Amino acid sequence: MSRLGDLLQTERIRRKMTLKQVAKVAGVSEGYLKDVEEGKRIIADDQARRILKKIGLKEHNEEGFTLDDIAATVDLQTTTAPQAVQPVRAAKSTETTAVYQSKADDQMVTGGIWLDALSSVLKRVPVYNAVMKEVDHKLLPIMDGRIEGAAPDKVYYLSSPDDSMRGFRILKDDHCLIVPSNSPIDGAVMLVEYNQHRYLRKVKKLDALHVLLQSYDREYSAETCALPDVNILGRVLKVEFSI
Repeated sequence: MSRLGDLLQTERIRRKMTLKQVAKVAGVSEGYLKDVEEGKRIIADDQARRILKKIGLKEHNEEGFTLDDIAATVDLQTTTAPQAVQPVRAAKSTETTAVYQSKADDQMVTGGIWLDALSSVLKRVPVYNAVMKEVDHKLLPIMDGRIEGAAPDKVYYLSSPDDSMRGFRILKDDHCLIVPSNSPIDGAVMLVEYNQHRYLRKVKKLDALHVLLQSYDREYSAETCALPDVNILGRVLKVEFSI
């Protein structure tokens, strides 16, 4: 099954709609929709969006997730196809059959319920450029109400503006995950504000009042700064890059 096929089936089941009902409101054939859900036919992104919106899924939800975000994460959860649901034992009466059907329905919508609570398990984390303008975003998991130990709304990515940290394995356009910190951490790569500019620098604490800000492009460079002159903005916790 494709991601968009998964999402279409999940949302249809969650809304207790039949293939025929969805096909009617979306203006497509029931057979076409069935093939899409089963992964036998590829559906274009814009067509999937149109169908999803027809059955009530908003383009953006309150947390800022797009249909693309949801489709990209739908395979993180298990959605159970109707034919895969089997009772534990044979039903002996109409009433028992109804109980099994109810349990089967619950099992089938498990993959859909999480869409309503997406913001409780994932956070749309912005990617900023050097002037702190959002240029992209990434979805990160929330664990125990935190992302990497920090408040979810406080973390963000910074796209490295240059190769000044090349020697510390951070290249231009790498995405650095920043967690808040307002004091220097010895040996850490940190985002600092100095001389009215923001920099990524490796920090070395010299004493209670001075730090060494280190960079390494084609050669190593370091500058001794008084702590009152440096604004510590956050710590680089990890770096992501594209191949």
